[in-house]
Amino acid sequence: QVQLVESGGGLVQAGGSLRLSCAASGRTFSSYAMGWFRQAPGKEREFVAAISWSGSTTYYADSVKGRFTISRDNAKNTVYLQMNSLNPEDTAVYYCAARSGAYSSYWGLYHYWGQGTQVTVSS
Repeated sequence: QVQLVESGGGLVQAGGSLRLSCAASGRTFSSYAMGWFRQAPGKEREFVAAISWSGSTTYYADSVKGRFTISRDNAKNTVYLQMNSLNPEDTAVYYCAARSGAYSSYWGLYHYWGQGTQVTVSS
């Protein structure tokens, strides 16, 4: 069982930056691949980024590639999403998720989810 708690969301102007954190409980955090997803009002949940259990491999949606960076600290049971050059289209609730096995861009393959954190980018 893994419990996930996101933090770091907020209101930022276009061009600004935010760093999201996702703290995980449980002793087996390092064995889980982690992902970040987002969902804007009226839209489907969208893949943002994923990272392997070791942190050696990362994967990004085209829409955030070059602007966002996913990382993890297994000693702290935490995964991060550094978001730079934010634009209003990045406004959404951001969720972190965990799955045993390889990372994936498909939300349906993730077993555990956090409650989400709101990110709002003003123009």
